[in-house]
Amino acid sequence: MNREEIEIAVMPDGRVEYTIKGVKGADCESLSALLEQLGRIEQQERTGEYYEHDPDAHLRLSHDA
Repeated sequence: MNREEIEIAVMPDGRVEYTIKGVKGADCESLSALLEQLGRIEQQERTGEYYEHDPDAHLRLSHDA
C-alpha cells in the first residue's frame, strides 16, 4: 500500500500551499475540496499522479459539523 500524504507550507505572507502525494487519479480532488474550504484558491496545478489510475484506491472523507 502506498503512503498518502498532504504536504502543507505556510508562506511568510500568510498564503498556504499544499501538495497531495500518493493519491492517484481524481481521488485527490476530494481531499483538495476539503482543504479549499479554508480559503480562496489563487492557483491550482495537477501533478503527474492525477493522471495515473489506481483501481484499488478507495478514499473516504468524513466531516463532522
